[in-house]
Amino acid sequence: MRDLNDQLLAAHNACDHAALVALYTQAAADTNDPDAAGFYLTHAYVFALEINHPDTANLRAELVAQGRETPL
Repeated sequence: MRDLNDQLLAAHNACDHAALVALYTQAAADTNDPDAAGFYLTHAYVFALEINHPDTANLRAELVAQGRETPL
């Protein structure tokens, strides 16, 4: 996870929102903690919204499935 944290910091420093979507999505998949997964997915979703990322709808659907976002 240390390498992933370093990658996240580098992506934040570079303002690389596409990389942040991918990295936060990966972080959510890599954790066994449901609260951490929700935290990471929320961040991935926010950055996806900012750049109209193709995974935006999928990220939102996952947050809805986890009860962390309301259905439309």
